[in-house]
Amino acid sequence: MAINFKKTYKFAVKSALYISLFSTAFLAVMLHYFLTLNWNFIAIFSISLFIFSFFVLQYRVERFIYRRVKKIYDDVSLLESSSFRNKSITTDMATLTREVQKFARDKKIEIETLKIREEYRREFLGNVSHELKTPLFTVQGYILTLLDGAMNDKELRKKYLQRAEKGVERLIYIVQDLDMITKMEVGDLNLNFTKFNIVELIQNVFDLLEMKADKKGIMLMFDMKYIKPIMVYGDQEKIEQVLTNLVVNSIKYGKENGTTEVSIEDLVNNKIIVRIKDNGEGIEKKNISRLFERFFRVDKSGARTEGGSGLGLAIVKHIIEAHDEKIYVESKFGEGSEFSFTLEKTK
Repeated sequence: MAINFKKTYKFAVKSALYISLFSTAFLAVMLHYFLTLNWNFIAIFSISLFIFSFFVLQYRVERFIYRRVKKIYDDVSLLESSSFRNKSITTDMATLTREVQKFARDKKIEIETLKIREEYRREFLGNVSHELKTPLFTVQGYILTLLDGAMNDKELRKKYLQRAEKGVERLIYIVQDLDMITKMEVGDLNLNFTKFNIVELIQNVFDLLEMKADKKGIMLMFDMKYIKPIMVYGDQEKIEQVLTNLVVNSIKYGKENGTTEVSIEDLVNNKIIVRIKDNGEGIEKKNISRLFERFFRVDKSGARTEGGSGLGLAIVKHIIEAHDEKIYVESKFGEGSEFSFTLEKTK
């Protein structure tokens, strides 16, 4: 690192002045008592001593500070701080203080971020473990029961094998969603952009989930009758997955004999927004910011009884962001929720 002395002479000036005044006064006293006073000699001596003292003090103090400051820079450089490595060494205390304070603030933010990530990592691993453990233990329980003699009963054997199969299907579902999330996060989504009618796609999703909605008496409906097709540009298969996940969620958390309403609105710059609204239990404000986290569930006990991998909303967010679009959520606890996302409109 190059030395960049930002000189501050205040300390050296004062110190040199004190030394000069003391020496001059001492010399004057000595001359007064022992020799004849010579004011010209005293003035020249005083000025010479001041200049000499100033330069010696300034140089020595800066070298003294530099050696210690350099050690601080070297120690900090071990932490691989690019902001310090790219700066020349300064002996100006105000500048150094600002740099150290900025470095401390940046490190504090970095440490807090790492703590949050570590907490998220522990929670994620715990959630993955729980999600996989439940169906695994279910399958194991039924198989052990069959091995203990239940397989001799034909009716019981069929019943237990069917339940074990459901457990295996749930495991496959979780693993497939995890694999999809991983591909999305590394940018390996491979979107296939085409033009398609979003109204027709929503109706297909309604038809697919009609029986599931009927079990809770929930009506799947548009907010109005869309006579003309609304053409959008995106990956039709992935957008269908987004709609399916959002409608399934509205059914899962919707109240019995309620409604799930989908609307399509025009926005500026050739954009549309698709809204999926239910009148279910809603989401507490404190939970809204975490809705798109993997395996996060608002109602951890009730939601698992409804099935699913806990990755639906995380997948939705990744798909929409891969389209360079936005997803929004609004909810009032006890009144219902509305999820919405934008898409590019085309002719």
